[in-house]
Amino acid sequence: MSTLIDKAKSAGYQNGMIVISMESGSNITFPVKENPHLANGTPTQLNNIEISPFGIHWPDLDEDLSFRGLISGDFG
Repeated sequence: MSTLIDKAKSAGYQNGMIVISMESGSNITFPVKENPHLANGTPTQLNNIEISPFGIHWPDLDEDLSFRGLISGDFG
């Protein structure tokens, strides 16, 4: 999957996981506990996600992750 072609349409926190839905229909998911900046976040903070063409950002937790890193298994 290329992030230059596929784009994120939504992202959210569900049952201990971050779920990013892509326009192609695929999902990127990872457990919150794998990222030290997200691990102690509240559900409200974890659901406050901004999507950019290159990744996602949690303004309340000051954390950014790139799609390229997420796809390669780097969850922070």
